[in-house]
Amino acid sequence: MFDYENSPEKELIRRARKGDVKAFSSLYARIYIELYKFALYTTKHEQDAEDAVSEAVITAFEKMTQLKKDESFRSWMFTILCNQCRRILRERKKSGDPMEEMENHTGSTSSGSAENPDYTSAYAVKEAFGALEEEERMIVAFSVFGGYRSEEIGTMLEKKPATVRSKKSRALEKMRRVLDV
Repeated sequence: MFDYENSPEKELIRRARKGDVKAFSSLYARIYIELYKFALYTTKHEQDAEDAVSEAVITAFEKMTQLKKDESFRSWMFTILCNQCRRILRERKKSGDPMEEMENHTGSTSSGSAENPDYTSAYAVKEAFGALEEEERMIVAFSVFGGYRSEEIGTMLEKKPATVRSKKSRALEKMRRVLDV
């Protein structure tokens, strides 16, 4: 019996390319949280994030044979997810629907002093992240949730690494300003 949970990623990818659903599920389970966080912070809406992740997973499974390098699985998945998030944001903008406010799961916000503010509150970070433009959110999300370097993000977004670094720097500065209020 094959041990899906403890198998190396390369072996799971090899099996998934041959249509092994359990192997693909094991690969997906290893990165689900990062995928969902990326989608949630990019779309700023729980249902849209769930839809984006679901669509990305279906697309990835259907196109698994098109994965060129085994070591690129994570970035390939994030690229597919990024495209799904962009599609959702375009549709939202096109329909003119006002975006629903994200639910606050923390139950309370922080109330630190001006000298020692407490920014650990998820609400404050969501608000700061929401102040970013779509592309800025994607760059920060790839960096924070995916752990990707500027070169890798540049490849996924078809941008030069220097452009990614400068946009990331400006985005993080925007977030700092929101959090410093």
